[in-house]
Amino acid sequence: MASTPNIDWSKTAVLIMDYQNDIIGMQPVAKQNQLIDKASSILARSRGKGVPVVYVVVRFRDGYPEINPDNRAFRQLKESGRLVEGTQGAEIHLGVSPQAGEIVVIKRRVGAFSSTELATILRAKNISTLILLGISTSGVVLSTVRWAADLDYSLFVVSDACADADEEVHRVLVDKVFPRQSSVVATRELLDLMGS
Repeated sequence: MASTPNIDWSKTAVLIMDYQNDIIGMQPVAKQNQLIDKASSILARSRGKGVPVVYVVVRFRDGYPEINPDNRAFRQLKESGRLVEGTQGAEIHLGVSPQAGEIVVIKRRVGAFSSTELATILRAKNISTLILLGISTSGVVLSTVRWAADLDYSLFVVSDACADADEEVHRVLVDKVFPRQSSVVATRELLDLMGS
């Protein structure tokens, strides 16, 4: 990473997005383990530093009343029967479980800000910098980067704590698209920035 802005950790939050069993389970097992290891190290360091961790998950009510049949991506999700509230697949992976008092924001769309109270929560905490990690890079991460940048957040995308079904799409986003609106860092770089 060429240069990073100064970070006011008292105004920073970590968003861990869609680290749910049904979603992470679509990755090969070795990749799942890498993602969980990297995410858990980021969460541990953040908590130790007093940086709030906010979970963002996608869940639907039984019968998927939130899904319009004309929405191609969500129609396929509905047909798969995944991510229904109360099911094991919709739960956050045990390797990165929330701790007591940490906020879990439920969304019904792709981006973390869409159909949620996330902006209100971040404003209430006086947050101006977001550290983003999530699955998938072309889904929740891309949508959240775009929305958060439009809201003038300072952004960090943790490239190796994000994943996509298409490795080339992931590479193009983290190498070419995200740097236009965020600092792209690897887990090790972020942990070094955070100190001990």
